Amino acid sequence: MKIFVNGTPTEIPLDLNIYMLLDQLDVQKKHIAIEINENIIFKTDWESTKLEEGDKIEIVKAIGGG
Repeated sequence: MKIFVNGTPTEIPLDLNIYMLLDQLDVQKKHIAIEINENIIFKTDWESTKLEEGDKIEIVKAIGGG
């Protein structure tokens, strides 16, 4: 199915959850925030949140500085 990850069209298998998507994209799971269709998804819900056709996912990495 087709979703959008940070604005990029991405083909993924059916029945993926957020945790599985991050594995597939080889994204570290620390210090990131996930938003689906403009709704923030808490880390505790990543495994139970299934992705659907056309979802718009934003993955934001925290960057330290000062």
